[in-house]
Amino acid sequence: MRVAFQGEPGAYSEQAVFEYFGEVETVPCESFDVMFDSVASGKSDAALAPIENSLAGSIHQNYDLLLRHSLHITGEYFLRVRHCLIANHGVKKEELKKAISHPQALGQCAGYLHSCGIKAEQVYDTAGSVKMLKESGARDTAAIASKRAAKLYGMQILEEGIEDNAENYTRFLAVQREPVAPQGNAKTSIVFTLKNVPGSLFKAMSVFALRDIDLTKIESRPLAGKPWEYLFYIDFLGSINEEPAKRALDHLGEYAIMLRVLGSYPRFIP
Repeated sequence: MRVAFQGEPGAYSEQAVFEYFGEVETVPCESFDVMFDSVASGKSDAALAPIENSLAGSIHQNYDLLLRHSLHITGEYFLRVRHCLIANHGVKKEELKKAISHPQALGQCAGYLHSCGIKAEQVYDTAGSVKMLKESGARDTAAIASKRAAKLYGMQILEEGIEDNAENYTRFLAVQREPVAPQGNAKTSIVFTLKNVPGSLFKAMSVFALRDIDLTKIESRPLAGKPWEYLFYIDFLGSINEEPAKRALDHLGEYAIMLRVLGSYPRFIP
């Protein structure tokens, strides 16, 4: 099985792939667009896309890509993100003047870096920052990335767990060309648009409340080409194969201009 992820080998996304899918062949992709295209074209069997972080919030580009492609969400996974301060061998912490990493990783370690007097510099990827640091041989620079990335590139870890908040998790969605039919504890993701009239969103939400369906996520995104109109992405507990969810979606269809089920899939329980 070939599973695409965004980033360099050793990225947190690749770690999540191995933890979720097991021993598979990973396909590094330079961007989220390339990652989704890899699945859509058949070059990869699946992708694992980060969709939100417990500290930094949603990854909006991947919401847009879910809508753009005719793919299906088939699962989810929560990865505990533990950042490491990584340097070339022989470098001491006192020598460091700057740290390079992905903007989200730098933001999640901002307090730590400030306390150490280390300046932050953004690069394209966490694991990529380790690769860049090794190639440069710099002694005044560290990278912030995973323990696996340090091992993969043969670098030393100066300190582990440098994130400012220990409750740092990233939620990933497994995406494939064919849907699954989950059994038992399930979650469903949908996207819809509504007429811009008073009470439309209230009516849309009521179809779930009337049936005691638990909404776990609601996200709005601008509707391209229509200023001040929005797409609504919702996650709720249950499967579209269950009667309450079927009735709720039928009811929602009476109000929605567009309604699409992105996938029903097994719910991940941390």
